[in-house]
Amino acid sequence: MKPDAFVLTGSFLVICRAPLYLQELSRRGLTILVVTPSVWREQALVQTADPDHPASAITEVAFVDGDVNTENSFTAGVISSVRDWRERYAIRGVYAVGETLVEPTGLLADALGLPSPGLRATRACRSKYLQRWYLPEFSPASTVVPPARRRSFDADAVRYPVVVKPTGRHSSSGVETVADAAELRAQFGSYLPHETVLVEEKVAGQEFSVESLVQDGRLFFASVTRKETTESGTRCFVELAHSVPNDIEGVDDVILDANRRMLEALAFRNGIAHAEWRVDASGRPYLMEVAARTPGDGLSILYLLATGVPLEPAIVRIALGEPADYPAPRRYARQVYLEHEPGLLADVTVDWPGIVPQWVGEGGLWPEIEPGAPGDPPALRAVLVTKDPGDLLGPLHSSDDRAVSFLIDAPTAAELDELELRVRQAVRVHTLSPAEPAGARM
Repeated sequence: MKPDAFVLTGSFLVICRAPLYLQELSRRGLTILVVTPSVWREQALVQTADPDHPASAITEVAFVDGDVNTENSFTAGVISSVRDWRERYAIRGVYAVGETLVEPTGLLADALGLPSPGLRATRACRSKYLQRWYLPEFSPASTVVPPARRRSFDADAVRYPVVVKPTGRHSSSGVETVADAAELRAQFGSYLPHETVLVEEKVAGQEFSVESLVQDGRLFFASVTRKETTESGTRCFVELAHSVPNDIEGVDDVILDANRRMLEALAFRNGIAHAEWRVDASGRPYLMEVAARTPGDGLSILYLLATGVPLEPAIVRIALGEPADYPAPRRYARQVYLEHEPGLLADVTVDWPGIVPQWVGEGGLWPEIEPGAPGDPPALRAVLVTKDPGDLLGPLHSSDDRAVSFLIDAPTAAELDELELRVRQAVRVHTLSPAEPAGARM
């Protein structure tokens, strides 16, 4: 008899950063199989061989070649790897933890008859221009510019300002506001020769996300998260804060209604969706983009702090076809990313009782965080440093440029705001100019 197995796909870093997936699958006695891009080979081989690392629960890892900026480049490698596993294991579930392999994971699930968001959802959620095609009701005015049309595109006919987006990237990479035709032509030149680009109306308004859990086409949990970005001070859209749940009155109903209709239009069947929305001054919601995978940054931790229950077990139950549920938030939680002076990262200091910075680097495990009870006092839960000492910190052009964040929660939104101000005063990011001697600012 073949052993029962479960396939996780995506960046090995993201899979290990959320070890609850590994723990939940191990608890069920399932053999854990992982498909990840080849760039993670060295790290994966080291960590799966370490008995003290959560990755040691993984039985086999398949490494696939491809380019995240090139559509469908990973698909053949993923199919080839899992065809071999299908001969040796009874695959009971598949799930894309991170963005990179969402589309081929949808193909795996479809062929194996397993729960997934569905072929339309997994394809469209990896392509910004397909989201505009399937979801015109929620889309800003936009133009799709394939590589061959860049030179002939009439930049003088555009109504500025516009937002320019490479359609296959993630982490806000390459997404910028441009003010005129000259800037647009220059921005076109910054993209890779094969990348398709969206040129679209810039929507002014507060940004939100919605985390949705869907099973057999039934939306059983949806919550609005308020977001802050660098947009006001730069041309880019790097996220600087997430607040769970949203505390701005009068917008949840319109966002949640639009989000429900968006999922229906995508025929979203099973899994978690992370959709990013803006609401303009008239109250109209616009979809910025939607992903068919676990939300990024620390949002999973924020939902743990807000509800008292982790997201990951519910997601595994959906992927296995087991009945799933999830509670509403009972506390307010926030992750704040601190801006920094460009330079070499020298130190991070925290003036807070019982809290020291957690240096997790770009590939390390995040600390386990225990949620508080609903009425517990406001709390600083962790300060995370996602770069290494000596790393060069530059301007914030994408999410990968951020270095330090903190996680807080409180019984009320007002208490959370007050706590954020105090923590901002307590955390310092120390940088040196590249020519400055070490220890000069310590």
